[in-house]
Amino acid sequence: MNLSDPITFIILAVVGAIAGFLNVLAGGGSALTIPIMIFLGYDATVANGSNRIAIQVEALSAVAAFKKQKHADFPLSLKLSLMTLPGGILGAFYAVKIDDALFTKILAVVMVLIIITLMFPKADVIQHAKNHKWKNWLSWPVMFAVGFYGGFIQAGVGFVIMSVLLHLYNMDLIKINMHKVFIVMVFTVPAVIVFIWTGNVDWFAAVALSIGMMFGTWFAVRMALEKGEKLVRIMLGVSLLIIAGKLLLL
Repeated sequence: MNLSDPITFIILAVVGAIAGFLNVLAGGGSALTIPIMIFLGYDATVANGSNRIAIQVEALSAVAAFKKQKHADFPLSLKLSLMTLPGGILGAFYAVKIDDALFTKILAVVMVLIIITLMFPKADVIQHAKNHKWKNWLSWPVMFAVGFYGGFIQAGVGFVIMSVLLHLYNMDLIKINMHKVFIVMVFTVPAVIVFIWTGNVDWFAAVALSIGMMFGTWFAVRMALEKGEKLVRIMLGVSLLIIAGKLLLL
């Protein structure tokens, strides 16, 4: 298939829209976009780099959409983002060197662990977080690790952020998604710079994915705010189960 023809552009835009929708409501969109790009004939590293451009555009769109719907807390979002930024910078330097087999196994394990944490009743989780004596100092290394994972692997980082914010910051899933997209917007910047600098971005694919993700993102934000936390929790659980099962079989 010609990687610069209109059909490829449409395929990537549609896949991007689906991924953008999943990323805002739950996560795991990159587990869809990257394999599709590789199937179409893109090099794995180029697929990863082009996807990072689209993720950046998606995050910007999501932040703007939440703001338009009057769901924004930029001071707290910025604080959380800056906690992840050092890890994101460090992880970005390793992003172009990751081994595909190791990446899929690590991601599968992370998915399973997060599914387990979602099984605990929300009230119990919040009460545990409020009473956790190590909460304040634990937040910094945990958020650093989140940034590193996001800069290094990226795929599935939405699930990781949601789990961390739920357990350490007592937030409901609507607020978690609001902060999540801002955090991703910030720590994706170093990875984008690294992939562009090393020539691992196909701009045709990046633009197609970005356009699709913008549409999927705006629709997902409206759905999240209209349908509430129940929809987000359902989407999160379903996405995690599907992706974890797929990765464990690789």
